[in-house]
Amino acid sequence: MNVKIIMLIALSMCMSGCWGAKYPSGSATKLAIEDPATPPAKIGHIVFVTLKDPSHADALRRDADYMLGNIPSVTTYACGSHFDTGRSTVLSDYTIAIYLGFDSESGLAEYVAHPQHVEFVEKWKPRLESLRVYDMLDEPNTEHVDASSHGVARCVIVRRKKFLGIF
Repeated sequence: MNVKIIMLIALSMCMSGCWGAKYPSGSATKLAIEDPATPPAKIGHIVFVTLKDPSHADALRRDADYMLGNIPSVTTYACGSHFDTGRSTVLSDYTIAIYLGFDSESGLAEYVAHPQHVEFVEKWKPRLESLRVYDMLDEPNTEHVDASSHGVARCVIVRRKKFLGIF
């Protein structure tokens, strides 16, 4: 009897892969997320800073909040230190990470040339041990998969979560 209960629980867990999804009206083979999250900024600018003296991290964070977070073309902003989740695959080789989101390439260009950004870079560049900068373009996959053509039901995420509405 206990083996049947355990098997039923295991089967239920395996079948819950699309939990929270619903079938759109008119099609039993296409799935969509029930309440999709707000999409992120179109362009993400992610900066990983390693300071020569990590004790300056709070000052760097304050300056970034004040000097970068309020530049007009910035639509999304986050700044913080590593968050230890206990996962060995998550890198922690930086002092502060800064995320800035932009709605357009021209918004990113305006940010790079903005006097507050230039002043921030000039002020902190001598204190850096290393700097890694990544720019990404958010291109969500909005293609719906017709499960009947593959013989397998699939979940399709219509819109992405806000990237670093946290990080």
